[in-house]
Amino acid sequence: MQDDYSFFKTAILRQTGIDLSAYKERQMKRRLETLYKQHHFYSFRSFFQRGLQNDPALWQAFFDKMTINVSEFYRNKKRWERFEFDILPQLLETRGKLQLWSAACSSGEEAYTAAMITSKYRALTDVSILATDIDREALQRAKAGRYQEKSVREVVPAERKRCFDEEGNHYRVKPMFRDTIRFKRHNLLADPYPREQDLIICRNALIYFTNAAKEQIYHRLNQSLKSGGFLFVGSTEQLFSPETYGFEHVGNFFYRKRHSSSRLW
Repeated sequence: MQDDYSFFKTAILRQTGIDLSAYKERQMKRRLETLYKQHHFYSFRSFFQRGLQNDPALWQAFFDKMTINVSEFYRNKKRWERFEFDILPQLLETRGKLQLWSAACSSGEEAYTAAMITSKYRALTDVSILATDIDREALQRAKAGRYQEKSVREVVPAERKRCFDEEGNHYRVKPMFRDTIRFKRHNLLADPYPREQDLIICRNALIYFTNAAKEQIYHRLNQSLKSGGFLFVGSTEQLFSPETYGFEHVGNFFYRKRHSSSRLW
């Protein structure tokens, strides 16, 4: 008979396609145990059978615990300045229509930030941005493009005026930016990756993955980029041996694809 957590992992994989075996077990178990105890369940088995199977809101709470839906516009602003004044000019010099992918985009702030910066230098008709996440509710919030003031605290007043409409105590991303981004559900561990990307943003998404899962993802991210394309990562995704995955380090939190490869992961 499967132990309690093994049963839960198998049940989740069968129902959602999410493989919890790819996540660090100790950290994930602790986070999920906290959740099911808050809802008065006594085991992973009871949590799945009596809780998740009967309560859509509990499914969302599960996704929120499993993922890190914390973001804001221009998060870690110095890194976005590096993107604007160093990485983006290199892309604009050599590329036609830009293909950008915001992977594990959460509620969309980083995808919109990329669009807002890029729009200052190139017409958005020449920019294609795909933003993906495993959490359907986060994607719905991203598509709506409506945020509380704390999410835009790093946006200077002139940019707030250019990029947002004020709606009471909220800020709504202007249609020109919402129309540029295509939001889609995507599982980094299981689904096909988009190809021929010029830039991939994947920040603070892999913290709970095992090393083996991270290695698979880094290889696949490399395959997703055009030769010379860039990967923009967060503090938890810095690569200690980027050449292992076909990258070269070009500055803090940025890596460039070194060469094309025919291998698909």
